[in-house]
Amino acid sequence: MLALDVCRNAAACGLDLSVAAMGGGTLEDEFKNSGVPYFRLNRSFPLDLPEILKLRKIITKNDIDIVHGHQAVEGLHAYVASIGTRTKRVLTFHGHFPDAKNRETLKFLVPRVDANIVCSGGLKTWLVDQGISSAANFDIVYNGVDATRLSYVGPSIKEEIGVSEGSLLVGMVANFYPAERKDQLTLCRAFVRVAQQKPDVHLLLVGRVLEGAEDKFDECKSTCAEAGLSKRAHFLGFREDTTRIFSGLDINVLSSFHEGLPISLLEAMLSKTPSIVSDIEPHMEVSEKGRYAFTFRTGDASDLAEKILSLVRDRAQTEKLGGDAFEFAKETFSIEAHIASLKAVYQRIS
Repeated sequence: MLALDVCRNAAACGLDLSVAAMGGGTLEDEFKNSGVPYFRLNRSFPLDLPEILKLRKIITKNDIDIVHGHQAVEGLHAYVASIGTRTKRVLTFHGHFPDAKNRETLKFLVPRVDANIVCSGGLKTWLVDQGISSAANFDIVYNGVDATRLSYVGPSIKEEIGVSEGSLLVGMVANFYPAERKDQLTLCRAFVRVAQQKPDVHLLLVGRVLEGAEDKFDECKSTCAEAGLSKRAHFLGFREDTTRIFSGLDINVLSSFHEGLPISLLEAMLSKTPSIVSDIEPHMEVSEKGRYAFTFRTGDASDLAEKILSLVRDRAQTEKLGGDAFEFAKETFSIEAHIASLKAVYQRIS
């Protein structure tokens, strides 16, 4: 979504951009219609020589100044494809857990590209701990969101799931991963505690269940079912209409063990939806140490429940939190601010 927002706003921000994608996906048609040249590659192997040659042709034919990769394997293809050209290389880290193969690929690429970008200071600290980062060529560029796509007019998500508009809807937008990244279970356990005091509270979980994470998903459902809350816990799976989701949530929760700088949290802030986040370093960075989002002790369901109830009891505080977060995010995490920071990196290495 970040890449798509960049494509849609590139021309207006003075960025001459093309996209080469090594696969399809649910947003492919939107990339094709985003206003930038779109090239489709079809990588079949970890290091696919025919696709490297196609990418090299794109680079040379279109006189590309900078190739910017967003994943280890794609970055490696861009590196090899640009060998012997004047093209500079940039690699962005978004916060995922690389497996052993990707970790070694990143260690190879980091000192050989012209700039590495991390989306938060917290992620940079984590990379140093993982033995991947090098302070010499790392820049922090905060993720950005195109606020113009966040306005929503239409039936509310509460109406869709059969919840009255007066009921409290607490939710989290995040995929279920097999690795220790997101923590929906702590939110489910907190929901059980909140429901004991608030009979009109409902839980909404949005996100794919990735292969290997089925047990995590099942445990979340069983936690709610064992408390007799199955009808008040709504698991919607993958949704593209996150704008509708955030416009209907009363409280957004992002309970995570590990993040780079989550787009979903920025979308919630720019939707004026008050948020509660786990106190990992990137969340503390985004929230200005709790100024623009409530924070709770990571993995502590009791603490999270108390933070939810605190917002429920003080609606004025809730509204102020959402409004203040919106103003902060508009200045700090807009797509315009993101592209301006990218351009500064590009100009420095050109």
